[in-house]
Amino acid sequence: MLKLTDTQRELIDTVRRVVQKEIAPIAREIDEKEEFPRHLIPLFGEMGLMQARIPEAYGGLGLDLTTMCLLSEEVAKVSHACTPLIGLNSMTALPILHIGTEAQKNRWLPLFAEGKTPTAVGITEPHAGSDVAALRTQAVRDGDHYVLNGQKCFITMGATAHYVMVYAKTGATPEERSRRGIDNISAFIIDTKAEGFRFGRDEPCMGIRATPHTELYFENLRVPEDCRIGEEGKGFLGAMASLDQNRPMVAANAVGLARGAFETALAYAKERKAFGKAIGEFQAIQHMLADMAMQIEAASALLYRCTTMIDEGSGDHNQVAALASMAKCFTTDMCMKVTTDAVQILGAAGYSREYPVERYMRDAKVMQIYEGTNQIQRNIIAKRLLGLRG
Repeated sequence: MLKLTDTQRELIDTVRRVVQKEIAPIAREIDEKEEFPRHLIPLFGEMGLMQARIPEAYGGLGLDLTTMCLLSEEVAKVSHACTPLIGLNSMTALPILHIGTEAQKNRWLPLFAEGKTPTAVGITEPHAGSDVAALRTQAVRDGDHYVLNGQKCFITMGATAHYVMVYAKTGATPEERSRRGIDNISAFIIDTKAEGFRFGRDEPCMGIRATPHTELYFENLRVPEDCRIGEEGKGFLGAMASLDQNRPMVAANAVGLARGAFETALAYAKERKAFGKAIGEFQAIQHMLADMAMQIEAASALLYRCTTMIDEGSGDHNQVAALASMAKCFTTDMCMKVTTDAVQILGAAGYSREYPVERYMRDAKVMQIYEGTNQIQRNIIAKRLLGLRG
């Protein structure tokens, strides 16, 4: 079992209080209205949580991955749609830490650490989801600038972002830029207020309805060369380590969401009467609850084994990549099962919007899809185990 430090306990208690005060009362409303509570962005920014992974040297809290996952769990128990508030800027900041120059670190990280500048990451395109090699957005060098053209879709929190880390194909010739592969992908920080950038629509989704998933368009967008992060053609390869760190965050959201669904189902089973007694006294319900509890604890153990390995630096890249994929895949499959069972235990009440479990079930599904589908995660795990390339 994970042993918490005093600091972790204090942070968890603080986040739990904020969640109960600020998020719980509006969780159902923001889902139904499909509106993200933007007023919470400055609050979580002031608390240092939106930028908590940024090192203290650059103005952040410098929290480790384990602590970030513990905090994200607390939000996910109540509203998966609000989980981006924990570490929103991490997926933009981590690649800068890994492959950026010192000048870029000093320029961008203190800005993001202020907690006033929301960011997003632009990878997914209409023809390139898990198949990153199929990206079509291109960046053509023009003197000391690049000219970007293309589009992104399903960009989480895209509509709120001031800056976006965009991945685009680069190369000296049209053939090189059009070639399938990941060794011709570069990373750029772009300003959403710049000429040549525009937001498209927010995708209407089955779950996490309050979280914007936005189309982004680049139309002859000029980006200074010093906004390219890492070497040309090495942007995605250099950022893969940050993806390995974000998959456990997805896993933490899955564990938190499952806990929220389980706690609702457990309370209902104690109170709901049928055939003269609480439904929790029937063995069929007892076995469902027992399975749910076992699955959650097993998933949590795998998740925090993964985060501990990353925080301690005790595994090589192959081990970390495999374990991160295991954690993401196992926990999200578990979450889908637990939330579905929670709806079943509540019966008609579970299908009603009066209880949150139908929202939990809808919200759970996307975690089996984004950050690499669970089929892709199984490919990664198998290839790491067999020592195969890819």
